[in-house]
Amino acid sequence: MSRTDTIVAPATPPGRGGIGIVRVSGPKAPEIAAVLLGDLPPARTARFARFLDACAEPIDAGLALFFPAPHSYTGEHVLELHGHGGPAVLEALVARVLDIGARRAQPGEFTLRAFLNGKLDLAQAEAIADLIDAGSREAARAAVRSLQGEFSAMVHGLTEAVIDTRAHVEAAIDFPEEEIDFLADRQLQERFQALAEHFSAVEQTARQGALLREGMTVVIAGRPNAGKSSLLNRLAGYDAAIVTPIAGTTRDIVREKINIDGMPVHVLDTAGLRENADPVETEGIRRAHEQMRRADRVLFVIDLLDDPDARAYEAEKARLPHDVPVTLVLNKSDLGAPIPLADTVAGPPRIAVSALTGSGLDRLRVHLKTCMGFQSIEGGTVSARQRHMDALLRARRHVTDAQRQLRDSRAGELVAEELRGAQRALNEITGEFTSDDLLGRIFGSFCIGK
Repeated sequence: MSRTDTIVAPATPPGRGGIGIVRVSGPKAPEIAAVLLGDLPPARTARFARFLDACAEPIDAGLALFFPAPHSYTGEHVLELHGHGGPAVLEALVARVLDIGARRAQPGEFTLRAFLNGKLDLAQAEAIADLIDAGSREAARAAVRSLQGEFSAMVHGLTEAVIDTRAHVEAAIDFPEEEIDFLADRQLQERFQALAEHFSAVEQTARQGALLREGMTVVIAGRPNAGKSSLLNRLAGYDAAIVTPIAGTTRDIVREKINIDGMPVHVLDTAGLRENADPVETEGIRRAHEQMRRADRVLFVIDLLDDPDARAYEAEKARLPHDVPVTLVLNKSDLGAPIPLADTVAGPPRIAVSALTGSGLDRLRVHLKTCMGFQSIEGGTVSARQRHMDALLRARRHVTDAQRQLRDSRAGELVAEELRGAQRALNEITGEFTSDDLLGRIFGSFCIGK
C-alpha cells in the first residue's frame, strides 16, 4: 500500500440506512472536492452540497466536510461526503471519486495512515477496532481509555524504567576504571526489584483488558441426558439448544456467547460422551474432544440422580485433555439428591446447580470469573490484546535473564543486551518497533472505511 496516493471507501456499514458516508484521504482530496462539489469547502465546516457526476448531474446531495492536513484523522487531507445510505448511491459516489483519481482503500488503511503519520500509536489504533467490536459497556469503556492513551502511558512508563536500568548498567561498562563496582551496587538490585513490581502491575491491568476483549471459552461435556443443553440454555437465558428426553439429541457443537460482569464467555454445548454411538454421534463426540482441547475450561456435567459418585467423570478422565482444567457441575440438585463432598486435594472443583430452576448458577458464574482471574470492572481497566500480553511476557523474561546474568556472572554486556531485548519487546506494543507483517495482520482485521 502506497502512502502517496489517495484512497476512498464508504465509512458506514454495508446495507440500507438513512445516512451513508464516503471518506477520502490523501493529497488529491482537495482536487477531488473541487471537481465533485464545484469548489473546496471551508476547513472543518459542514456545508450542504450536491455531489456531481461527470456530466455535472447530481448523484446525491448532503453535507461535505474537508479536513486539511495535518489536522485530520489520518494526518492527510480528508474529505467526507455525508449523503443518503442506499448502496447504489454510495457505490456511485465511490465510483465517481475513483474516476477522478483515487483508489479503493484496503481494510484498516485509514487508521494505518493515522498510525504511520503519528496521529496515534499502535495500541491506540487497536483500541479503535476494539471499541467498534466491543460486546459490553465495560469493554467499550476500556477501549475508550486505551484510545485516549492510558495503556500506552503505562507501557511507556515501564519502558522508561527499563531504559533507566539499562543506562545504569552501561555506565558501569563504560567506566571500568572506577574503583566502585557499579554492577554490585545495591541500587541496581533495587532497580530490578522495582522493575519486577512494575511489570506485575502492568500485566495485571493488561490481563483484565484482554479478558474483557477475548473472554474465555468453556466447553460443556458429559454423558447423554446429564443436562448439558439445559445448562447452556440457562446460561444463555433462552432456548439455544434442543432439549428432549431422548439421549444423543445434540450431535454437533452449539455455540453461545454470554456476558459475566463484562467478561465475554464463549459456551459450547457438545454431544454426549458414550460408547457404541452411531456414526453421526461418533463424529459429534470427536468434535467435542477437539473443542475441549482448545478450551480454557471444561464443565463436566454430572446427573446427581443417576450418578451421585461422578463415575462418568472417572471413566472419561483419561480421554479428557490433560492441560485443560475441569469443573464438575452437579446437576439436578433441586431433586434432593445427595451432593458428594469435593475432593479438595486431588479432585476438580464441584458446583451443585439446577439447570431447571437456575439454583447455583450464580456460584458457577463467580467460579468462572475466579478461574480466569477476572475482577469486576470499576473504571480502571484498559483494552488490551493477547499480543500485548505476549510482548509483556517476553520483556519480563528478558529482565529476569538480565538479573540472572548479573547475579551469576556480573557480565555487564550480557545484562545490557537482555535489557535491550526487553525494551524492544515493549516497543512492539506501541509500534515504535514493529514489522510490516505485524501491521498487515493488525490492520487487515479492521473493517473497510476505518
